[in-house]
Amino acid sequence: QPPRASKARALSACAVTLGLGLVAGSLPLVFTACRSRPPLAVEAHSSSGKLTANTAAVPWRQPASSSVIARKALNVDLSGKVAFVAGVADTSGYGWAIVRELANAGATVIVGTWPPVLKLFQMTLKKSSTEEARKLDDGSLLNIEKIYPLDATFDVPEDVPEDIKTNKRYKGVGSFTIQETVDQIKQDYGKVDILVHSLANGPEVTKPLLETSRKGYLAASSSSAYSLVSMVSRFGPIMPKGSSVVSLSYIASERVIPGYGGGMSSAKAQLESDTRTLAW
Repeated sequence: QPPRASKARALSACAVTLGLGLVAGSLPLVFTACRSRPPLAVEAHSSSGKLTANTAAVPWRQPASSSVIARKALNVDLSGKVAFVAGVADTSGYGWAIVRELANAGATVIVGTWPPVLKLFQMTLKKSSTEEARKLDDGSLLNIEKIYPLDATFDVPEDVPEDIKTNKRYKGVGSFTIQETVDQIKQDYGKVDILVHSLANGPEVTKPLLETSRKGYLAASSSSAYSLVSMVSRFGPIMPKGSSVVSLSYIASERVIPGYGGGMSSAKAQLESDTRTLAW
């Protein structure tokens, strides 16, 4: 249930999740979430134990309930599954929408949040104004089992520079590198069945490509693309056979989107390429 596109954004935006492995049972799943005009109608078919999905453009109309439509297309029981969604920091983005659908399907949902906004996100979830966003299909309120501080720019504690260690925005959050997060989740839950990479960062995203520095370009690639490679490598040992990894991309990976600079379009293209290679 992705958020509506901004009126100021004339170009359509599409986040595509590319699945690795199996989500549940023996059906390989690939989900697509688009924010576009017109939207895509998704039709799922099952034949010979395999799931396929056909898409077709349809005239725009506000669906009565996108979650109900999704449920009619595919009914998945994720009871007993542990899902970790990396990159959730509000109740309006794609990451949050994925968290809700995983919870609707019965999964135990845990998330990773960028340390500088961790406390703000935790306080937001306590506000009554978020109850509507937390409401699940059965009327109950979404309960995120645990929120882990996560800065996917860093693989291990030794990678964290001194200026980050002493930064007041990171003060008191505890361990936050990828490996430390894996170790903590292993201790808390023993496994991860579904890993969702829903994070990206480009410090120079507002700059045109020709004005982007090497440092800014590589930072975008590190945070937005290589982080998936590192997460698959480090989470892999605690993911049972039949687990799934999902990454979110953006249409700028294949089309020119003015204003989406700083190397971010390149990072998204890299993310898609890496997802295909990891899946193979």
